[in-house]
Amino acid sequence: MKAYLFFSLAFLLLSLVQGIKTEGRGTTVKVFHVYSPQSPFRPSKPVSWEDSRQIVQSPTYIVKANVGTPAQTFLMALDTSNDAAWIPCNGCAGCSSTVFNSAASTTFKTLGCGAPQCKQVPNSICGGGTCTWNTTYGGSSILSNLTQDTIALSTEIVPSYTFGCIQKATGSSVPPQGLLGLGRGPLSFLSQTQNLYKSTFSYCLPSFRTLNFSGTLRLGPGGQPLRIKTTPLLKNPRRSSLYYVNLIGIRVGRRNVDIPATALAFNPATGAGTIFDSGTVFTRLVAPAYNAVRDEFRRRVGNAPVSSLGGFDTCYTGPIIAPTITFMFSGMNLTLPPDNLLIRSTAGSTSCLAMAAAPDNVNSVLNVIANMQQQNHRILFDVPNSRIGVAREPCS
Repeated sequence: MKAYLFFSLAFLLLSLVQGIKTEGRGTTVKVFHVYSPQSPFRPSKPVSWEDSRQIVQSPTYIVKANVGTPAQTFLMALDTSNDAAWIPCNGCAGCSSTVFNSAASTTFKTLGCGAPQCKQVPNSICGGGTCTWNTTYGGSSILSNLTQDTIALSTEIVPSYTFGCIQKATGSSVPPQGLLGLGRGPLSFLSQTQNLYKSTFSYCLPSFRTLNFSGTLRLGPGGQPLRIKTTPLLKNPRRSSLYYVNLIGIRVGRRNVDIPATALAFNPATGAGTIFDSGTVFTRLVAPAYNAVRDEFRRRVGNAPVSSLGGFDTCYTGPIIAPTITFMFSGMNLTLPPDNLLIRSTAGSTSCLAMAAAPDNVNSVLNVIANMQQQNHRILFDVPNSRIGVAREPCS
């Protein structure tokens, strides 16, 4: 009994030291914004309005991960629209100074072309016996070797975790210390830890306006909210990593916006539909939906002069009274207050509607509920029960 008590106390102390909280069968770890005081990626000077208004895919939220034996610590970006993890490795061309020293890990292993995981990565290349693959992220290109090693976000170590060991990177969109894919594919963290965390997780993303910038990632079914409104997950075989849901309407203030049904419809053949994504910063709506929402937003704000700044086309100088915007899904509504809708300049004199039309590429038919609109909400991804849940929660 004394030995068990000692072990329990030791485990509790270790968890507190590492910022880890265990709840039943669940584990909670801290999530940081890239501009938080705990982040080495925080700019040395305030971010300019020019920089902050750019609409790009960006590693906005990071989590501490221990990789290898002995452990090497990385701050990896969280992204629910990607599957495979990748980490900059020693010898990488174009990577930052923080790289994984694979030679120092006794549990590191390179996977060959015959490994079943090699067939699970897109654009795999088999040369010299090592499985490599090319991928893109934002405006960057990444070449990785397919490898395995231990990984841990908490005190629970996952052995033989398959990830990409980056050998070459070009462009500025690559997360400096790697990316952890939380998608639905076979190489995602969700799939590779299925026995441990039962394909269930949730997060609460902190607002970039708060001083603490600290939220949480909760792994496993234990400790998840019991009273939460949910909407069914939809499956798209062509884009199986993404978390599709059924968006049936959008309301600005109290008015349902007139949007063509085709702009919201789920279509696996074309990839059309609506997803929740932690790796996109600002919500994007297909052009007919965005134009309708933007026009009604402008009408509700009133006669204040409207201007464009960078990727945002609905900006105001001076104070405004912004209406709420409600996304209506099958079984639940997500009503967003102004803090989730407006991005403001440092001086506070200029504010813009933090949404945009979908880009003119493969994602032109995709509505993306992005991380700024998710801030200060608990977002539950419950794959066994095929549902996503949302509940208001102050994360910061």
